[in-house]
Amino acid sequence: MKVIGVFTEDFQFFYQVVRRLKASGEQFVSLGRDAKVPPTVGVVITTERERARVKGAEVVAIDDPETAVSVAKCMLAGGTRHKIIVVGIDPGNRTGIAVYGEGRLLASDEVDSPEKVAGLLEKLLACLDFDHSVARVGHGDATKRDRVIRSIWELVDAVEMVDETGTTVRSGRPDAEAAKRIAMSKGVAVSDVPVPKPPPGEVRDVQRLSRIASKGAVTIPADLAESVAKGDLTMAQALQKHKRIKRGSS
Repeated sequence: MKVIGVFTEDFQFFYQVVRRLKASGEQFVSLGRDAKVPPTVGVVITTERERARVKGAEVVAIDDPETAVSVAKCMLAGGTRHKIIVVGIDPGNRTGIAVYGEGRLLASDEVDSPEKVAGLLEKLLACLDFDHSVARVGHGDATKRDRVIRSIWELVDAVEMVDETGTTVRSGRPDAEAAKRIAMSKGVAVSDVPVPKPPPGEVRDVQRLSRIASKGAVTIPADLAESVAKGDLTMAQALQKHKRIKRGSS
């Protein structure tokens, strides 16, 4: 069985990659300074700067350790052509992602915002050979669900909305585990790109979080809070924009 190789002289990158590989139970080997790849290694993780030093192997050269591990695991598992790729997505404060090919789990991960789903999913799909792709998105958190669907709309062939009832997991990586269950559940086809419409309660919660982020100095107005809830602005951008507006009006 092929394993993942890790080659880097960047200690912090090495530590983060190895920590994630151990946490997921993935077998790996550390390559020497000469970057020689043994026949047991199917894919090598390294940094973008060190990419050219690895010869004669499939290489994942991504500076983000979390994404690098996800893509490497996917490449190792998904070497054959698949008729259909199914992506399960569990939106929430952390969004879980699970990718299946012909019913076989190829990758699972979590990201900390709905918009980051697209970046990770694009890299995962790029390393797979398939005929058709469908994303199944949990329906529970309506605003984050719609943000996820909007961000991945151009990446997959079809999107389905899945009733999340019964997919909640309390242990391990609950969002990634819920995403696996969502991937295995048939959903209802989504025909149009949704427009996120955060309810007043979510907008007020963003305003509350703005006070925390600014250490009590600022409560951003409702229009900026709504933009943050919809994913059009980050909290940092909203705070900065509010500061410019206040400065201009004084």
